[in-house]
Amino acid sequence: MESARNSNRRAVIELIDATIASRRAPGTVAVEGVDWTVEEEDFWVIGGLLGSGKSDLLATAAALTKPTRGTYRLFGQDISPTYDNECLTERLRVGLVFGEGGRLFNQLTIWGNVALPLQYHQATTGAEGEMDERIAALLETLDLSDHAHHAPSSLGLGWRQRTALARALTLKPEVLLLDNPLAGLDPRHARWWIDFLFQLSAGHAVMDGQTMTIVVAVDDPRPWQQPGNRFALLHETRFTLLNDVQEFNVLESPAPPHGTDLL
Repeated sequence: MESARNSNRRAVIELIDATIASRRAPGTVAVEGVDWTVEEEDFWVIGGLLGSGKSDLLATAAALTKPTRGTYRLFGQDISPTYDNECLTERLRVGLVFGEGGRLFNQLTIWGNVALPLQYHQATTGAEGEMDERIAALLETLDLSDHAHHAPSSLGLGWRQRTALARALTLKPEVLLLDNPLAGLDPRHARWWIDFLFQLSAGHAVMDGQTMTIVVAVDDPRPWQQPGNRFALLHETRFTLLNDVQEFNVLESPAPPHGTDLL
């Protein structure tokens, strides 16, 4: 079954014996010995405790940083150690949703934050003239239309996170990476995220019906059993493939897990 699945789906992200450095503690290793292939239409759930290297792994997968050793391929392109902007076209096919409020710009409105990728990459994407229509559709789909002219700082965490998601979807990426999207959210917002990402993976109208490859890196993987079809654990600098969400038993936290009441 596994070999048939692999033979029919294209690899979009490949890390081979990769070592990933910590961005918060330069000179230290966040994750090492990573052998990981993300294929089209995968829905990966990567669990790990705070400080396990989840954000570092996603930044590398999105080609924002590079591994200190090993091989990294993005849509089949071998990314060289000095890639800089040579893989810009491939990088624009990947969307990244940062955690902790999405790293929005408070000097811009919600509309302005979502429009930023289109404004910045118009020459690359050829999207000039479609921006207003695209942004309006995203805001409506994510229930953000009423907040379009508000500053991010005036909104709660749940709406800021949705804004970050809308921004990541603006250029219609094929792959979506999300860093702990449920952290700090109430059950209503958390349930919305799980349902909406499942719809995106299957092909949502706001993405012209194209299926998406999704990777979520989370503290608590249990709410993600339904949409997830591939699982991995980050623990003690190691990346380990798992068979299902039940194998995340190493993740124990004294704090109540996010979204436990959603199960």
